Amino acid sequence: MKIYIISNTFRYETENIVRVFFPNEKLEMVDIDSQNPVFREKPYLSTELSDTENGKLIRVNVCLKDYADEISDRVDFCENESDYLDEQERKTAICIYRLLTKYTKIIPPWGILTGVRPIKLFRRLRKKYGLAYAQSYFKEKLLVSDDKISLCTETEQNENAIICQSADNSYSLYVSIPFCPTRCSYCSFVSQSTEKTAKLIDPYVELLCQELIYTAEILSHYPLKLETVYIGGGTPTTLNAVQLQKLLAVIHQHFPMEQCREFTVEAGRPDTVNAEKLQVMLNHGVNRISINPQTMNDDILKAIGRKHTAQQTTNAFLLARKMGFTHINMDLIAGLPDESFESFQNTLSEITVLNPESITVHTLAMKRSSHLTAQGMNIVKENADTACKMHTYCRKILQANGYQPYYLYRQSRMVGNLENIGYAKKGFEGLYNVYIMDETHSIVACGGGAVTKLKNPYQDTLQRIFNYKYPYEYIDRFEEILKRKDEIRNFFCI
Repeated sequence: MKIYIISNTFRYETENIVRVFFPNEKLEMVDIDSQNPVFREKPYLSTELSDTENGKLIRVNVCLKDYADEISDRVDFCENESDYLDEQERKTAICIYRLLTKYTKIIPPWGILTGVRPIKLFRRLRKKYGLAYAQSYFKEKLLVSDDKISLCTETEQNENAIICQSADNSYSLYVSIPFCPTRCSYCSFVSQSTEKTAKLIDPYVELLCQELIYTAEILSHYPLKLETVYIGGGTPTTLNAVQLQKLLAVIHQHFPMEQCREFTVEAGRPDTVNAEKLQVMLNHGVNRISINPQTMNDDILKAIGRKHTAQQTTNAFLLARKMGFTHINMDLIAGLPDESFESFQNTLSEITVLNPESITVHTLAMKRSSHLTAQGMNIVKENADTACKMHTYCRKILQANGYQPYYLYRQSRMVGNLENIGYAKKGFEGLYNVYIMDETHSIVACGGGAVTKLKNPYQDTLQRIFNYKYPYEYIDRFEEILKRKDEIRNFFCI
């Protein structure tokens, strides 16, 4: 499907809003000038802006195989150029939404919102104009459903209590372990299967420790406060106990862990969890782990490439609890291929019986680099309806069991254009999750694929430092990674 962008700059937003309605369609973006019209090849959608005496005229035209329609709107001139452009973009998105809702009969619960951080926008509006205005803006201007506005309101309130605990000099540390036992069919991360890359783990851990030591030395010269440490991936517990011991010892020796309020290790694959590794984590002050079933249906686990059973999930959880972990998170995914609503209900029932302190409910995202996408799986309306039903059920059941939503984010190509949302019992919210999604303070990141985000607390701007993605790149170009870390010195010397 071709998307013609005529005399406007709203290419990115136009593509995103069209993809909400046509998640499986290959979209080809074509920028053209109104003075040089071209033949528009069907099927297509076009957006065009033209000058009027008092502002801009927006015209959106759609011509599909069995449907053609057009809609227009106007934007009055505004002296504030940024506000003027924002309103043009918003009304263009509204026009696209109106046409495609009429054609597809799909009513996206997040309206025209396609961004990753809806809670951050909601908070900004609430702080500046008040809660009623934020809710009204989401409903009237962005066409967000009442259910999602209610979810935003509750989540933002719970998030805000955590954000207020961060100081101007706070930062968090992220450590990447880009290895997994196998690659899940829905995964788009750079994590590598240990079936192919096991020989890289030892040299990777050795260099990662060097990067951590180098980074800690840089940070030690500035009056900074370490709030949280998060070891993610991939699957950090892919490391054996000796490798894990070495990594955690370096973190403890070189970072001010006496300041750290939350130390998380993702133990995502139950088949990588054993008593020896759990003891290593306990010995080094890890106070939050995540054991992630995704589903408690063995057939679905096999279909998505996870070589463990539901019983192994239960066993790993009970072992961690027995050994003394008092904050265990568990991740679920709504909208997995062939997962029925009834199967999802059973998963949630089994998880709530285990009684973890927090539960994160993701929505399947059909990323371009995932095996599912490569295999040609499509998102259809029935998938979206089922995933939406799963989320509604989760909110009802989890809140009845004492869990409250505390952070939320979205991704592109999500089934039903839904969201990922974290629920927690009071006092067990994942602090790092909030800080990274809200971009509250600097996140200093080490390891393959890690991205350091340095936050200026006075200008609300971010400076990013990228590490090489894949383990072999990380190893081969390690000296360049250390050079890039020197940018931290320049940032904090400002």
